[in-house]
Amino acid sequence: MADRPTAVSDFSAAMTGGQTFQLAGRPARYTVLFFYPKDNTPGCTTENIAFRDLYAQFQAAGTEIYGISRDSLRSHEGFKTKLGLPFELISDPDEALCLQFGVMKMKQMYGKTVRGIERSTFVIDAQGQIVKEWRGVKVAGHVDEVLEFVARQA
Repeated sequence: MADRPTAVSDFSAAMTGGQTFQLAGRPARYTVLFFYPKDNTPGCTTENIAFRDLYAQFQAAGTEIYGISRDSLRSHEGFKTKLGLPFELISDPDEALCLQFGVMKMKQMYGKTVRGIERSTFVIDAQGQIVKEWRGVKVAGHVDEVLEFVARQA
């Protein structure tokens, strides 16, 4: 967790729905960016479903949600449709956002060391400051914790 707010450099990125995400000027009180390793994998599916299921409560707390992975827009569109996600997914195939947020890590997968996204979530306020971050996220209970945090800020 960040001890004090940390400024995020403005960025734009392609996202589902043929839209472009722009950090600056977001109308929401809070923006949640959650980085996940890969579409259509068990943990990532569970995490996206948890954000989907609590989406109305995040909206009531003045919070927008965006998922980010290195998957293509085509993969994201299929994943979003399959799960009925009410929020957009941001595609980061060149890892620009992953590097900006420092989420690329060496991980063990099936006995091999691979470079991939460390599941991480960031809450950014309307001024573009990270006010809370979670790294090395375990999916179970995580989305409830994020919702609890933004709801307490209201």
